[in-house]
Amino acid sequence: MTIFIVDLGEKTSRKEEKQMLKRPLLTFVVVAISCMLTIAVGFAAEKEYSGFLGNYDDLKPGPEGGVKERYLKPGVDFKKYNKIMLDSVVFFLADDAQYKGINAEEMKELSDDFNKAAVKALGEQYPLVGEPGPDVMRVRVAVTQLEPGKPGKSAMTTVLPVGLALGFLKKGATGSYPGVGKTGIEVEFLDSLTNERIGSAVDQQTGSKFSGMSKWGCAKEAFEFWAGRLKTFLDDAHGVAPKAK
Repeated sequence: MTIFIVDLGEKTSRKEEKQMLKRPLLTFVVVAISCMLTIAVGFAAEKEYSGFLGNYDDLKPGPEGGVKERYLKPGVDFKKYNKIMLDSVVFFLADDAQYKGINAEEMKELSDDFNKAAVKALGEQYPLVGEPGPDVMRVRVAVTQLEPGKPGKSAMTTVLPVGLALGFLKKGATGSYPGVGKTGIEVEFLDSLTNERIGSAVDQQTGSKFSGMSKWGCAKEAFEFWAGRLKTFLDDAHGVAPKAK
């Protein structure tokens, strides 16, 4: 707490006294506004967008257990879409990734893994197709903030009991395990006939303890999660009850 000591003296007028008493309040207001602006800037800086979607203004917080942010165009009947036209996946490496090397074979493997996850999750109920149609939703996907795991480090913390304990402490403190990667996604949903945006989503996933056993383990885990969320979204739109666990 700051204590303001004011020596008014015998010659201080009533008007001067009021002005001097107002100064601490003015200082407090200025400091409070500065803190609020700093906090606002900090929250804005936490959001990392690749630019893939172009417009992010319509995004709102996503549902519990789902993606972090999403947009659904009001009035769109998603129930009419029962087929998916999936564009080729675009990849963005994280700016702060210590390991930025990725060759063509790895890129193809990641792309294939994403497609396999989509086919597995959507199944025959929402088949992937190659042509637009009135019941086809086009999906554009960018895998962002792609950060390779560090298999050597993660394997060590997984195998050694002490390292395992330290690994779980790290998870509790930072929300991620040592040596595992992180992966983000930006998705755009379009009507396949008009190419009008009808929805979009942004999310980020950090790998589990054991995803760090392979270089792209976190990304592959994330692919399965997001494909499953797409299936859940389509099921909800079609009124399909979730299967009992």
